Amino acid sequence: MTSADTAPPPPMRLRELVFGAACAAAVRAAARLGVADALDDTPMTAEELAAAVKTEPKPLRRLLRALSCYGVFDEQPDGAFAHTGMSRLLREDDPNSLRAIALWCTEPWTWDAWPRLDEAVRTGDNVVEGLYGKEFFTYLNEDAPESADVFNRAMTRSSEQSAREVAALLDLSGAKSVADVGGGQGHVVACLLDKYPAMRGTLLDLPRVVDNALPRLREGGDLADRARIVPGDVRDAIPVQADVYVIKNILEWDDESTARTLRNVVEAGGPGTRVVVIENLVDDTPSMRFSTAMDLLLLLNVGGAKHTTDSMVSRLTSAGLKVGDIRPVNPYLHAFDCLVPA
Repeated sequence: MTSADTAPPPPMRLRELVFGAACAAAVRAAARLGVADALDDTPMTAEELAAAVKTEPKPLRRLLRALSCYGVFDEQPDGAFAHTGMSRLLREDDPNSLRAIALWCTEPWTWDAWPRLDEAVRTGDNVVEGLYGKEFFTYLNEDAPESADVFNRAMTRSSEQSAREVAALLDLSGAKSVADVGGGQGHVVACLLDKYPAMRGTLLDLPRVVDNALPRLREGGDLADRARIVPGDVRDAIPVQADVYVIKNILEWDDESTARTLRNVVEAGGPGTRVVVIENLVDDTPSMRFSTAMDLLLLLNVGGAKHTTDSMVSRLTSAGLKVGDIRPVNPYLHAFDCLVPA
């Protein structure tokens, strides 16, 4: 039986860290094989699970033993395996499922890019263009459609989960309209329209993104009469007027793109407009290991960065915004409540 609770001494801990790729690969393998989906509330032996997911029993036992060391599945005294809080998150049907995120963060391109982190640190530039000869998202859509699909599913699931928390946090009483800037499929604006039945909402994102907007927001949907879908690049212009602008998890590009987007929002809204920016932070947060890892991944693929509280405030004030409350949305997101000064 294995344990996820033993604290090793520093030499062993460092050995574990340099084998971190094995842990990530094990999570990916379990997700791709559907092991968590095959395991229900009753513990199962490796042989039973192997039959369910069509693998060899002995290698599967080795995979599950390794994952149990990290608390992903639990090896019972009799050798059977049971679910843990983490392994259930690899189920496709779990309401808080992280299966798509687990796959996205371990896609084939990541194994090409991570070994070049020292190069990215030396130059400050992304390494993906050097690897594939194309900007990251161009590469995904043209050369790695399966990875692009994984990315879209991961972002959709993540947005579904966090949108409910964003809507619960924000008090938009008195506002007549809200714009979800770079809002993907529109999960945030949909949740806000549910919360405020008299409010009108706009979803703004790239044409290929809003083409897949939530059916609820499109013609025939239950929110269509209060929703407007606008295709466009937020870095070029914000052709939308609203009382409140919500900008969630898109200010992670290079500094110039971030500055242009914020300036465009300020120009579109005008004096007195409320702007709510929601981002992961790499300081003062319970999710430091996750956020700092994502920060390094952004450096590798697009040359972007996660923000500290100070760096986010600096960018907001430089764009002409007055920053008010800064509040946690959940363990990995913070909301910056801002106004365009009169």
